[in-house]
Amino acid sequence: MKITAPDSDLVKEYIQGNEKSLEILVERHKNRVYNFIYSKVYDRDLSEDIFQDTFIKVIRTLKKGNYNEEGKFLPWLMRIAHNLIIDHFRKSNRMPKFESKDKEFDIFSLLKAADINAEGQLIIDQIASDVRKLVDELPEDQKQVVIMRLYKDMSFKEIAESTNVSINTALGRMRYAILNLRRLVEEHKIILTM
Repeated sequence: MKITAPDSDLVKEYIQGNEKSLEILVERHKNRVYNFIYSKVYDRDLSEDIFQDTFIKVIRTLKKGNYNEEGKFLPWLMRIAHNLIIDHFRKSNRMPKFESKDKEFDIFSLLKAADINAEGQLIIDQIASDVRKLVDELPEDQKQVVIMRLYKDMSFKEIAESTNVSINTALGRMRYAILNLRRLVEEHKIILTM
């Protein structure tokens, strides 16, 4: 199996028994996954544990034949890492409570900065809450693109495939979403800076 093979081919090869394919996938995505985890938990040992748990879950799911995210391996992988981070915070009772209509926004509740005081953290939490509310006000097609792009870290190509539209349509929806968000910020007189 070539190192440059697409993720989907590597997944198929691994499911068919080629262990090397998984090594290539891990090597390809390890930095992005680890950095994402670390940016939420700010602890190297914990990040390592969640990182390993993420790939254990990937292996189990692939071995059981339960993987059906054809061609969308990285967003699926990031979603597993995201869910494990959420699980960690729930178990340790450190999960801040935010009510949101869309559970995809839970990742925002993990925002924190290592060197800020309690007041600064409250401001960051308020900004995150305000942004979630603004996104909820967008038209459904724009909201969908914003969630996929900013919260799920999907490329515009992946968004276009997932929503069955052209890349230009996905880009256009994002552009209109940004314009609408700017308008909403002004209308609601929301301050989105510290």
